Amino acid sequence: MPVAYLDTPSGISGDIFLGCLVDAGWPLASLQNTVDDLNLPQGSWKVSARPLMQGGIRATRIEVEIRDETAERHLADVLKIIESATLPTEVARRAAAVFTRLAEAEAHIHGTTTDAVHFHEVGALDAIVDIVGVCAGLHELAVNDLYASPLPLGPGWGSSMHGRIPLPAPATLELLAAVDAPTVPAPGPGELVTPTGAALLAELAHFRQPKLRLRTIGYGAGQKQFDWPNVARLWLGEELAEAPNQHPPGPTESLLVLETNIDDMNPEMYEPVQRSLFDAGALDVWTTAIGMKKARPGTLLSVLAAPADESALSTLLLRETTTLGVRVFPVRRHIAERDEKKVATPFGPVRVKVKRVDGNAVGAKPEFDDCQALAEATGTPLPSVYAAALAAAAPLVDSSSNPQGQEEGSEVA
Repeated sequence: MPVAYLDTPSGISGDIFLGCLVDAGWPLASLQNTVDDLNLPQGSWKVSARPLMQGGIRATRIEVEIRDETAERHLADVLKIIESATLPTEVARRAAAVFTRLAEAEAHIHGTTTDAVHFHEVGALDAIVDIVGVCAGLHELAVNDLYASPLPLGPGWGSSMHGRIPLPAPATLELLAAVDAPTVPAPGPGELVTPTGAALLAELAHFRQPKLRLRTIGYGAGQKQFDWPNVARLWLGEELAEAPNQHPPGPTESLLVLETNIDDMNPEMYEPVQRSLFDAGALDVWTTAIGMKKARPGTLLSVLAAPADESALSTLLLRETTTLGVRVFPVRRHIAERDEKKVATPFGPVRVKVKRVDGNAVGAKPEFDDCQALAEATGTPLPSVYAAALAAAAPLVDSSSNPQGQEEGSEVA
């Protein structure tokens, strides 16, 4: 199954994306058939392609001409056009998702609801053609996985139905921020990433470069002239599998570690700070004794978190501790599969967390809080309740996968 990587040195728009797809081998006739499937008024549209040179690079420029265009549309109007079209189910679903994402961004900017948002430029028929066409092109080229490079954002001013607006356009920034999209400084001023281009990538793409065996490169050209080639490149190929045992088995996730050195805070404050961090979404919080300048003993306060929680957690650290700065760096975590079971003990039921690797149960750990609650309720020593829960959980573990010498239910760091 082919995958695609969209390289955007000069940004991206809907028509540039279409140019990439056609240049990579999607027939122009198929694009025209897709537009025809939208059931637009007869003679109201024309889609053409032409080759041109951009800074010595040959690329394909897609021209979408719309006649007798109506006024602004709401999200419901656009979705009705898509639902009424004779499109493949997956194409219609993806296109509707892109426009819904656009509506959410516009609603946030204007302080309204998605139903009340007035689509102006992005609700025009040429934008509908761009978005539906890109979804159809990826579908017909059998591209299920789309990847994209960091997006170049530059300064300047643009025009809209609301007058002059700063660049990047507010909708573009909102769309990219919603998916933590990586950005880089643009090679120059101007609108390089349009809201349509941002919405397509926010909905359809993963922002990283995959390992590929390259087969085809498609170049799409924009209509604006810059001091550099205004092109994007679509790399098509097969994704290369990771070498065996290159990574441990199991799913992975990209996280962040936030950390700060503290030498002047009352130690009693760490517990409420830790509780606040967990309440704000921290996945783990820990402290490490360290030596600081002037031989002062200090504490390294570390937080493991999802990227989406970085802002809230760093603000909390700055507000509720004495630190003046927080360091942030990315980490990659491998995760053991896990599920929760309930086992019976002589003292009452206890929840047990079962750890799995490659589908095999390799450990089972009683929930400490359950054991503590039963010990207090029955007047039984806590170690006795915990031991009973551990014994009841033993049958949940696959004996063939239990590491030799490891106690059933124990955790390996």
